[in-house]
Parts: sequence; C-alpha cells; structure tokens
Amino acid sequence: MRSAKTGRSARTDRAARAGRPRPRTAVATAVAIAALAASITGATASAAPDHGADSGKATGTARSGEPSQRVEYFTGPDSHPRHHTLPAPGPLNSRQRTAIARDGKVVPVVQSGPVGAKTDVVFIGDGYTKSQQKDFVADVRKKWKEVSAVAPYSTYKNQFNVWAVEAHSPQSGVGGDPDYGTSKRTALGSSFWCDNVERLLCVNPEKVEAYASKAADADLVIVLANSTKYGGAGYNDITSPSGYDGIATASSDNPDSSQIIVHETGHSLGKLADEYWYDDYGTYGGAEPWESNISKLTKTKLAEQKKKWYRWIGRTSPDGGTVGAYRGGGYYPRGIYRPTENSIMRTLGNEFNLPGREAMIAGFHRHASVISSTTPTDKRVRRTQRVTVQADKRIQLRWYVDGRATGTYKDKASVTPRDLGVPADGRAHTVSVRGTDTTKAVIDPALRKLLTKKLTWRVTS
Repeated sequence: MRSAKTGRSARTDRAARAGRPRPRTAVATAVAIAALAASITGATASAAPDHGADSGKATGTARSGEPSQRVEYFTGPDSHPRHHTLPAPGPLNSRQRTAIARDGKVVPVVQSGPVGAKTDVVFIGDGYTKSQQKDFVADVRKKWKEVSAVAPYSTYKNQFNVWAVEAHSPQSGVGGDPDYGTSKRTALGSSFWCDNVERLLCVNPEKVEAYASKAADADLVIVLANSTKYGGAGYNDITSPSGYDGIATASSDNPDSSQIIVHETGHSLGKLADEYWYDDYGTYGGAEPWESNISKLTKTKLAEQKKKWYRWIGRTSPDGGTVGAYRGGGYYPRGIYRPTENSIMRTLGNEFNLPGREAMIAGFHRHASVISSTTPTDKRVRRTQRVTVQADKRIQLRWYVDGRATGTYKDKASVTPRDLGVPADGRAHTVSVRGTDTTKAVIDPALRKLLTKKLTWRVTS
C-alpha cells in the first residue's frame, strides 16, 4: 500500500484552487477542547486527545444510561482496528429535515442494472460546497475504483450500482483537518479528532439517514469527506429505516482510506466478525458466535462437527498461509479462533481470507440478483417476442419450456419462445431461465442457494 504522504501534488494544486484545505506538514498544538466541541459534530469532548496509544477496550465519553453509538476506527494504514463509544446525536428537527429535503440531488455513477436487482452503493459527500459537486462525483469514481479493485469486489463489479448523493456544505473541508482545533460547517458534520481521537472521522448518522433516503435503494452507505487526511469510521451498530446496514466514513483524497471502507463492508455486507483482539479481554466464555469467521471450536472440532469454515481447512488462502483455526478473534485473545493468521478483518492492507471471501460473495447476492431482465416477467410475451436477460459471463444460463430443460440455446442471453420450441397450438405455455454463478469461491451449500435465480414468463401464441 502507498503511504498516505505520497505523491499528491497535482491533485493538491487542483484542490487548493477549488478551495479545499491544503495538507500541512506541521500540526498545530491542540487548542482548548471547547473549540472542537463547537464543531458541527455535536460530540461531547473531554479528556486529553488520543494520539494513537492502544488502550485496548473501547473508550469514549458516552455516559452510562445515555444513548450511545459504538464506532470502529483505525490509527493508520496496516493497523488493527479500535473501538470508541460516542454519545448518540438527537433526532433532526423539522428545520433540518426541510433543509436536507431541498438539498442536492442523486447522480448515477455506475449503472449495471435495475435498482433492486443490483447491490446499490450510495456515496454521500461532506465538506463539498455547491461549486465543488463535480469534484465530489469525480472523487466517488476514484474511490469506488480503489474499493472495487479488492477481491472479491474485483470479480463482481457488475453486481453493483453506484450513486452519488450531493450534499452542499457551507464550507469546504471537514473539522479536525489539518489540526485539532479546526472547525468547519458541513452538511453532515464530518470531523476528525472526534471525541479527541485524531483518526476517528465522525459524522451525524441522523443526517446521513436523511440524505441516504434520497436514493431509491441504499444497500451500502459511504460518507466521503473532502479531505486528504487519513481516517474513517465504521458505524456498524445502527439500524437504518432505509434498510442499509451501517455507515462507513473515509477521506476522499487519501488512497489508504479505501481499505477502511473495504473492512467496514466486511461487517455490513459479509456479516463478518473482527478477527483481532484486545489482550485485556481475557478468555471468551459466551455462546458460540453467530458470525461465520470466528468460533469457539478448534480446528479438529470444526472438522469433526462440520461447522463453519471446516470445508476450507487445509487450503491456501488469498491472505497468505493456510486455513485452520488460529487463536484469538472477536476481541478475545483466548477462547475464540479465526480461520487464518491474518486478513483484512484483522489488519488493513490484507486480503479477505477464503471464508471471508465466501461470505462477501454471499452478501453481494443477498442484495443483487444473479440475473435480471429487460423483459418484464409480470406481462405475457408473444411466441415470437425476444426475451433478454442480463448476466455476467461467469453465469451459467439454462432455458426451460413448461418446466422441462431445453437442449438448445445454453448460455444465450437473448432468445424467443419459438426458438426454444414453444408450439403455436393456442395453449398457455411458460418459458423460464435459470442463472447460476459457477464460482468456486463459495462452497457452502446453504450459501450457494443464493447464487441461483430463476425467471419465468407466460407465453401467448
């Protein structure tokens, strides 16, 4: 991975001309805590700033009994994640909701298929003024290119639609950049040094929800903050009325921030657990975790009981090493095992391991159909009418007439019922197509069921 400090001169010059904050080499001394507390985030600031010392268990200023949010963040590239607990923001008032309803628009960035038939990724910009919205859309394209270069995204690019939701900020840039005392008025309240943690890039989730709901079907939400500074966060313990699972935040112009996004989608799309631990958590003594990538079972017991990732044991994993059962995970150093020595769910800069990759692909298919069609299935088609489906080259297509497989037109994406042998006998008939993802990266039979989709049309003579 590139260092966060490398070669940005051309982009920095353009950013400066557009009014974005220039990166600085000197960091000012921390100012009075009240200066940061006055920023748009509304988080309660207390205690001394956290400059990156690993304190183990989650910390934060949320008080017992008060609404709170647990967030995940990273101190730098190639680091293990950490957790922090923040006070939860209050609900938006009518004035704020009205302002958001009038603001911005939804811009299509990648359109691979119909909304609902694909996994719809929604980027929301923060710290971009009205005149910088073209910069925001360009940043979305760049950031998605970085994310989709990571496997298994790289194999499943056509499973995604990408949308940019514009949010007009009064000021350019975000709080806490470049210095602790920097305050900015932005649409979503993005700020580094959130709750005195430098790399924690917080946002107001209530405002994110209001903007995300502008998109037709938000499956994955990413807030892109107008900044070159390294940082981000994962809000994975929220429930969205719009239906997405969690929020990932990242800086727009730092190439290493893409790894934060990928890790957080391991939670939201893959339903994966963290594979790191805190030494002071001791030994896990609870029930078997529900996540697919951590377990109380040793390698031997996984194989004997045929549980979780047992099918992958002994295979070489993309993240390096061999799949087995390695001690430590789910925040506990003992009593819990993970599939491989290292993966992106433990340390940024790594790949998903084999069980993790399987879970991610299954997650893609929970939101996106294996096949979709430009020919409506709720209307009758004529015997001579062309029926067309959309599917990647890796998808195996098989056609059926009245439930019986045909021996012709295998893997053809466009046919007519007459071609398939539907007779002109005046009787009602059906034509179906079954699409199957033939990937070898998913071997769990239960998950493989997600990799098949069938579409059926009623045919008139």
